[in-house]
Amino acid sequence: MTDVLERIDQWPSEHAAAAAIVGERTFTHGDAERIFALASVTKPLVAYAVMIAVEEGALELDDAVGPGGARVEQLLAHLGGVGFGSRELEKQPGQRRIYSSAGFEILAETIENATGFSFPDYFDEAVCKPLNMRSTTLTGSAGHGAQASLNDLVSFAREVIHPTLIHPSTRDAMLSIVDADAIGVVPGYGMYRPCPWGLGFEIKGTKNPHWTGTSMPAHTAGHFGQAGTFLWVDVPGDRAGIALTDKPFGPWAKPLWAPFNDALYQAMKKPL
Repeated sequence: MTDVLERIDQWPSEHAAAAAIVGERTFTHGDAERIFALASVTKPLVAYAVMIAVEEGALELDDAVGPGGARVEQLLAHLGGVGFGSRELEKQPGQRRIYSSAGFEILAETIENATGFSFPDYFDEAVCKPLNMRSTTLTGSAGHGAQASLNDLVSFAREVIHPTLIHPSTRDAMLSIVDADAIGVVPGYGMYRPCPWGLGFEIKGTKNPHWTGTSMPAHTAGHFGQAGTFLWVDVPGDRAGIALTDKPFGPWAKPLWAPFNDALYQAMKKPL
C-alpha cells in the first residue's frame, strides 16, 4: 500500500498528501495535517450538511428552491438547470446534467433562510465538529470553497462508509444515481451518455476514461476538484482513497490519477 501512495512524490505539485482506508486501517503518505484547498471536493461535504438539514426537517428533497422550480434533489445531482457559476437557467430542471457550483450556493442560502445560521456555521456545527474535522473551513462558494487536511478527509470518508451523522438509508440515497439516463459533462473529461451522479457524489458507472481508473467498481462514488484533489469511497468494500495536492487540475492529472487509483484499489484487495 505504502509504495502506491508514495507515487504522489512524483506528481508535479509542490506539496501532496494521500490516504488509503481499508476496513479499520488507514495508510497515509505526506503531511496529513497540511491544509489544502479542496475546490469541488467541497461538494460531497456540503451535500452531507444538506442531508443533515433534510433529516432535521429544515427542508425536503422535493422542495422547489431554485430557478424554474429546481428541487433540492435536482440541485444536488446537477440537474437543476443552472450553470457552473450562474444562477440563470441554461436548461429546464431535469433536462440535462449541467455541472454547477451555483446550485450548491442556492442550497446553502436555502439552509441559511430555514435555520437562521450562516451556512459556514451550519456546516461547521453539523459536519466538522462532530467528526473532529478541526482544520476544515468553508469560505466563499458552497460549491468549491472549502479547505481541509488529509486527516480531516479521512474522518469524512470513514463517516460516509459507516455513517453516524445521518441514517444509513440517507447515505445510500446520496450514493444512488439520480436519473440514470441523464447525460452530461464531467469537467476535464468530456461528455458521458449517461453521466451518473448521486446527491453531491459523482458515481463512476460506465464512464471511461475516468479519474478513478478502469478496475474500480461501477458503484465507486466521490469527487475530484480543480485544486488537484480527489476523494472516492467504495462503501461495500469498506475502502476509500484520497489525494490532495497544490497543483491545479490540468493535463498532468489525467495520465496519473487513473493508474494511481487502479494500483491503489488492487493493493487494497491484497492481504494486509
